[in-house]
Amino acid sequence: MTKLVKVTDAGHVRTIMLDRAEKKNALSLDLAWGVVEAVDAAAADDNVWVVAITGSGDAFCAGLDLTPGGEAYSPYTPQTAMLDDIGWVGQFLLSIRKRCDKPVVGGINGVAVGAGLGLAMATDVRLIASSARLMAGYTRIGGSPDAGLTVTLPQAMGYERAMRFMMENRTLVGAEAVAWGMAGEVVDDAAFAGRLAAYCQELCAWSPITLRLLKRGMVRSYESSDLESQLRFEVANIRRAFASEDGQEARRAFLEKRQPVFQGR
Repeated sequence: MTKLVKVTDAGHVRTIMLDRAEKKNALSLDLAWGVVEAVDAAAADDNVWVVAITGSGDAFCAGLDLTPGGEAYSPYTPQTAMLDDIGWVGQFLLSIRKRCDKPVVGGINGVAVGAGLGLAMATDVRLIASSARLMAGYTRIGGSPDAGLTVTLPQAMGYERAMRFMMENRTLVGAEAVAWGMAGEVVDDAAFAGRLAAYCQELCAWSPITLRLLKRGMVRSYESSDLESQLRFEVANIRRAFASEDGQEARRAFLEKRQPVFQGR
């Protein structure tokens, strides 16, 4: 497993930490696949009853690494490291919701953007630090939502709020995210790590069989439409968005720190 993911156990709780603090835990291929592999390993370990996912430093995950020279990922560029056409952006949701029937707690200790927000929202329940900022960010870079956000955001906050959150490129901080339904609990920054650990231990007071069956039922109730088809639809949309002239202009403007000029093509 990659060194960019730190895995620790405390009793029956496994914590998966994105460990690329110098890049705000921005996603390289190594880090993204490392998270998926770590979740799959936790799902297969009978001694693990509860899984926590959090970030190192002051960020949860800043999304794709878009910095020049960074290991950036484009959905329309074939990657030999992909397992299939869904790619790692879809594997976040599939690994957490479909392949892992254990509760996965999101510890949103800092900023979560784009695919990083997708990872956070794929978790079953979320604790958020009071200063943590949540943003989709796709409109800013000329993309469309992926990483399962067209599934998880409407589930969490309802259709209109999800549309507004993404269309208006809103940023929600701490308690605002709780008010919008994106997390269940806000915690002071200084107490966050301790509260995340304590909450996961509290869940271990229940039978792991009960919790696993509970999650299976909850996930199944939302699968009236095919999850994998929806994830492929997301990736097809973001391919089109990124391949457009407007998508390319949006990313140039983002890196050049200027307002984009769109032509509608």
